[in-house]
Amino acid sequence: MDDPRRYVAEFLGSLLLIFFGVGSAVFARVQGGVVVVALAFGFTMLALVYTMGPLSGSHINPAVTLGVLLSGKISPLGAVAYWIAQFAGATVAAFVIWALTRWGDVEDQTGALGTNGYGAHINLGGAAVLETVLTFLFVLVVLVVTGRGEHAAFAGVPIGLALAAAHLVGLTLDGTSVNPARSFGPALFEGGAALRQLWVFIVFPLLGGALAALVAPLILRPGAGGRGPAERVATPRP
Repeated sequence: MDDPRRYVAEFLGSLLLIFFGVGSAVFARVQGGVVVVALAFGFTMLALVYTMGPLSGSHINPAVTLGVLLSGKISPLGAVAYWIAQFAGATVAAFVIWALTRWGDVEDQTGALGTNGYGAHINLGGAAVLETVLTFLFVLVVLVVTGRGEHAAFAGVPIGLALAAAHLVGLTLDGTSVNPARSFGPALFEGGAALRQLWVFIVFPLLGGALAALVAPLILRPGAGGRGPAERVATPRP
């Protein structure tokens, strides 16, 4: 029988990743800079892999779940349930951040609730390419590292570093999405241009995740044993 705690873990993991990651930009972008925001995302992801990984695989990203789905390690129904939990968690996190800026006398140092967007430092085509490449790297790392049983115990380190690296590259250009749920939550409360441009930060991270799922088997040796966090928990088919 499928364990509903998996979906609770995806909800809570998404909530925490978006709150700490996007929150670091909204609350400390000026004082901390790009490095602080990137590390906040990376360190939070690293911690969540070890915290939520044994239960849900710690996808906490629809692009990762798509990659796992295309790899045959989660059922379509399970993937949909993960996506619902991830978007719901991101929405709650964004609401808390929005509430702090609206009623908590907290200054929004991004001026846009940490949303993703193009136009100021990168155009639409550039954002599409950027998000595809950055998400491809991140999801590829997740799939390969968790697909090698001998590396499962250390999976959180390269996954966290990959997410931090993606943010170091993309933060000043489009805010770095690589996670449709991360983009959805803040855009929902910011509205305006962020909501109109949201489709870019849903479609192209998913494309990057799908490409990673195609490439990962070429890197993993045939018959590689062991199951990492993504496979270990995603295998049950509700």
